[in-house]
Amino acid sequence: MDSSKKQLQEMVVTSNYMITSDCFVVECFNPTQQIPKIVPGQFAQLKIDDNPAVFLRRPFSIHDYDEKKNTISFMIKIVGNGSKSLSALNVDTAINVMFPLGNGFTVEAAAGKKSLLVGGGVGIAPIYLLAKTLRQQNCDFDVILGGKSAEDLLRYDDFVAFSKVYCTTEDGSKGCKGFVTNHRQLAADVKSYDNIYCCGPTPMMKAIADVAQNNGVNCEVSLENKMACGFGVCLCCVTPTTSGNECVCAKGPVFNANDLKW
Repeated sequence: MDSSKKQLQEMVVTSNYMITSDCFVVECFNPTQQIPKIVPGQFAQLKIDDNPAVFLRRPFSIHDYDEKKNTISFMIKIVGNGSKSLSALNVDTAINVMFPLGNGFTVEAAAGKKSLLVGGGVGIAPIYLLAKTLRQQNCDFDVILGGKSAEDLLRYDDFVAFSKVYCTTEDGSKGCKGFVTNHRQLAADVKSYDNIYCCGPTPMMKAIADVAQNNGVNCEVSLENKMACGFGVCLCCVTPTTSGNECVCAKGPVFNANDLKW
């Protein structure tokens, strides 16, 4: 659920480091203004300066949030000019952040229940903050991570500190060989879960949603549609739902899977 009004904050980069050959984590700190409460699954729009090829802000899931340190972090894969520019930001560089945007996962639904968190590729980014939040609230949950290879199982060791972690890789370099949707945990024990929270490639999320629906398990997915404005004006991120066409940035990015017309 959305808990805060969006803000524009001038922040400072406190760290920026690669975690794989094409993925990095950048942490931002606000020395003068309190960061609003973040719900796992919400996102931010980052302004990219000093790059004439990038005109619009870029949307990224909020990967981590530390209320005491007043920091937020983003896990970003380098795919174009915008993300490449962000990967080169030095410590102490100023960065303008518009956040928190959208609606996150319904964390309260996990209380007293057992949940399964599923992340594929860089879709693992918002799942990390969700896992961290559920652990802080003493919720019961497992995690399935998927990637092309072991390198793509982003922050695997950190997830292990939160819960039991299953994994799949397409090349078989770690865990089960194949996709997360083929993992035996889904086939054998999906009915042991009350909730499934998922983020990753659309085909993966569709498949997870089908498994959940066929077994009567509540399922929420975080869509990764292309966004420009971040608050429902430009209409470039519209997706069909049972209530009509909705802007992912405003009504999502997290939706109950049953509300989507895939």
